[in-house]
Amino acid sequence: MGLGGCIILIAVGAILTFATDWDMQGVNLDLVGVIFMIVGLIGVATFSSIARRRRVVVPPATPVVDDTTRPHHHTRDGYSDGYGV
Repeated sequence: MGLGGCIILIAVGAILTFATDWDMQGVNLDLVGVIFMIVGLIGVATFSSIARRRRVVVPPATPVVDDTTRPHHHTRDGYSDGYGV
């Protein structure tokens, strides 16, 4: 279950708990809504901890070249050669 499913569980639980006044025999919809919200919050916490572990910083595979020691060669592109503005 992804992050979207967890958010939907929280929303459905909040609707069942706070926005409905249905009476079903043998089912307490307020309790079902609270359970949905708790399961959704546990899912969000689990998803965020797993997503945090997946972010691994990988060092670059190619060596970094320092361009400060080489002279800079200017190329002419036809626009910055002094003509016009």
